Amino acid sequence: MLIELSVSNFFSFRDEQTISMVATTKLQKRENTFAPEVESEKLPKLLKVAAIYGPNASGKSNLIKALELVGKFAARQPANSEALPVAPFRFDAALANQPSRITLHFVAKKTRYEFNLAATSERITEEKLTAYPKGKEVLLYSRQHAEQGEQYTFGEQLEGDKALHTVWQQLTNPKMLFIAQAVANSSDDMKQLREPFEWLQSGLSIVEDDMGLWNKLAQRVAGIDPIAQQLSVFLQEVDVPISSIRFDAPVPLPNEPISLSSITSDQKSEKTSKRTLLTHKTALGEAEFDFKEESKGTQNLAGFWLPWIMKHSRILVADELDSSLHPNIVAALIKKHLEAEQPSQLIFTTHDTHLMDTKLMRRDQFWLTERDMNGATQLRSIHQFEGRESEDLEKRYYEGRYRALPFVR
Repeated sequence: MLIELSVSNFFSFRDEQTISMVATTKLQKRENTFAPEVESEKLPKLLKVAAIYGPNASGKSNLIKALELVGKFAARQPANSEALPVAPFRFDAALANQPSRITLHFVAKKTRYEFNLAATSERITEEKLTAYPKGKEVLLYSRQHAEQGEQYTFGEQLEGDKALHTVWQQLTNPKMLFIAQAVANSSDDMKQLREPFEWLQSGLSIVEDDMGLWNKLAQRVAGIDPIAQQLSVFLQEVDVPISSIRFDAPVPLPNEPISLSSITSDQKSEKTSKRTLLTHKTALGEAEFDFKEESKGTQNLAGFWLPWIMKHSRILVADELDSSLHPNIVAALIKKHLEAEQPSQLIFTTHDTHLMDTKLMRRDQFWLTERDMNGATQLRSIHQFEGRESEDLEKRYYEGRYRALPFVR
C-alpha cells in the first residue's frame, strides 16, 4: 500500500511536492479509509481513493510519471544503455545538472519501507532503502555517487555476508538499481530485499490514455475460463450487452503470470492471430462480433477490467480516467471500490468535476495541481483550504476558492 510519494526536480516539479494517502483523522466517511496491515506498528489509516484535478499542462501526467518511475527502473535490463527516463525542471538553470528525486513510503508484506532514489539521465546518483520492522528504523543499504566513485553503506541487519554484498555491488552498473541486481543474484529464500523490490517493480498498475496494450491483454485472457465469464459480467454491469466471450481456437492457461511485457513479446509471435469473439444479446436475438469490430469505448472497458481486478494486489493508477470511461461508469466504479471489503487503492487524474461530491468522497481525497509564476507544479489537497466538510466542492472549485483553474484568454 502507498503511504506517500514525494518528487522534486522532475519535469514540471521543481521544489519537493508530496501526495499523501494518509487519512485526516477528523473527517467523516471512515469507510473511505482502511487500516494498513503492519506487524507490531500502529499506522494512521490510509485513503482508498485519491482524485487529482488541475488545468491542462499543470503537472497531473508528470505526477503519474513519478508514480511509475521506480517501476521502470526496477524492470530495466542490465544491457539497456538508453538514457534514464528522468528530466530536470527546465526553467531553473541551477537545477539543470542536478538529479531528479523520488521518495516512496509504502507497506509491503506487513512491513513499512522508505525508498529514496535520485538520478540524472546518465546515471543513478543516490539509492537508499530503509525498513521499519515493528516500527524500528533499520537501514538496509544506501548508495551514493561521488567524485571518487560509488559509495555503499550496508546495514548491519542486511542479509548475506560481505562477500555477497561486494558481488551485488560489482554487478550494479550506473543505470541499474542495486536492489534489482541484489535480488536477481540471490537465492529464493533471501526475502529481505526481494519483498520490497517486488512491490517497487509491480506494486502499481498504470493505466494511461492509450489502452492499446491493456486491450491486447484483455483479448488474450478472454479465452481462459472462468476469466471470460468474469469479464462478461463486468461489461454487463457497466451496460455493455455481452453475454459471452470466446476465442476461435482454444487457449491454454499460461504457465507464467500474465503481464504487459508478455503481451508485447506475444505481438511478435503467431499467438496474436487468434480472434476474440464477443456475443451481444438484444431483444431481437444474438450476434457475434470480433473484438476489433467493437467500439473504442467497449475495447477500453475490456482493457480497464484487467487492472481493475488486479487492484487488490496492485495499486491502480489511471491518467485521465474520464477520457476512457463514461462519467457515470467512473462514479459507479469508485463507489464499488470504496464499498469493497478487501482494501485497495485507486489514484487517478480527471477533469470530471461531477465527482467532487462529498457524498461520495472526503475533502482529503481531492488533490489539485497548478503552475506557479515560475512554471513549477504545486500540489495540494482541497483539505488544506478552509471550508466545511459538507460544502459544495464543485461549486467552490469553479468559484476559484481552491485555485487550480485554467486562465482562458
